[in-house]
Amino acid sequence: MLAAKTLPLTSPLSTPSKVSDDFSLSFKNFVPVSKRNEKHKISCLSSSSQSVIAPDMGTQYTTAQTRVKILSEALPFIQKFRGKTIVVKYGGAAMKSEALQASVIADIVLLSCVGLRIVFVHGGGPEINQWLGKLSIKPNFLNGLRVTDASTMEIVSMVLVGKVNKHLVALINKAGATAVGLSGIDGRLLTARPSPNAAQLGFVGEIASVDPSIILPLVDNNHIPVIASVAGDVTGQSYNINADTAAGELAAALSAEKLILLTDVAGILEDRDDPGSLVKEIDIKGVKMMMEDGKIAGGMIPKVNCCVRSLAQGVRTASIIDGRLEHSLLLEILTDEGAGTMITR
Repeated sequence: MLAAKTLPLTSPLSTPSKVSDDFSLSFKNFVPVSKRNEKHKISCLSSSSQSVIAPDMGTQYTTAQTRVKILSEALPFIQKFRGKTIVVKYGGAAMKSEALQASVIADIVLLSCVGLRIVFVHGGGPEINQWLGKLSIKPNFLNGLRVTDASTMEIVSMVLVGKVNKHLVALINKAGATAVGLSGIDGRLLTARPSPNAAQLGFVGEIASVDPSIILPLVDNNHIPVIASVAGDVTGQSYNINADTAAGELAAALSAEKLILLTDVAGILEDRDDPGSLVKEIDIKGVKMMMEDGKIAGGMIPKVNCCVRSLAQGVRTASIIDGRLEHSLLLEILTDEGAGTMITR
């Protein structure tokens, strides 16, 4: 069993090194350190006063040199993931903050431009709550799942499919890539079945099957499918699907190289009360041990179970990363340091 390895957590607000503002990709927290993959070891960009990206060396020439240095150090990772399918679940703090939303969209477009096959899955809980409030419908939750009666399901569909999905598609298109908005209903991409607790939860569904044939031509042509987590059953009834679950099942069906869940915490912590006890890398046996020991609990359990299930179905690695960290996707994919916890088989 691979033991859980913990490293001190670096706050996204504590990294002094910054690239000049005219660097359009703004790698503000890009401090690559060799931690995970010795095969693709890259040199560190120091955060000291001698750093090549220190503000006091901000001449135009130095800035240009910094840009090409960062890009060259990313090359081994680009080569590793080029042509591979990466499924990203988007939600949480990264969806609520406009600045973090812009960061995620920029990351998605960059990764697509260098040849990664990106599939983008989203929820939209806060937006749903906002619209329920406008209609004087009180949100109700049971064990972290939204109780979804017929009226709520109608709002969920309208908000996720009609509003959030098209907003994300527009942002990606504006940033220079080509996105196509879908839901699980389109092309029978996701077929739902009622939850075992349907009597209490209403139209909250589980995924009965996945048919990715509708999105394969899209990713083959370098388009980015943007998928809302709503699915229909065999009768056509719509169901609210947990976005983490939808992303995990899609990743398995696509034999993805990597599943990434953006969340509101740093990742898996060895000590839930110590933000500095981040587990950088762990295998399936390790996370099961942590759950048995009570170290993984609450809202992290379904995320970990989602990752374990996708790995068991052939996904190579799954990561739970800190969506509050700017450009966390690039840190996770294009550096050894990562931006959260990576789970391996």
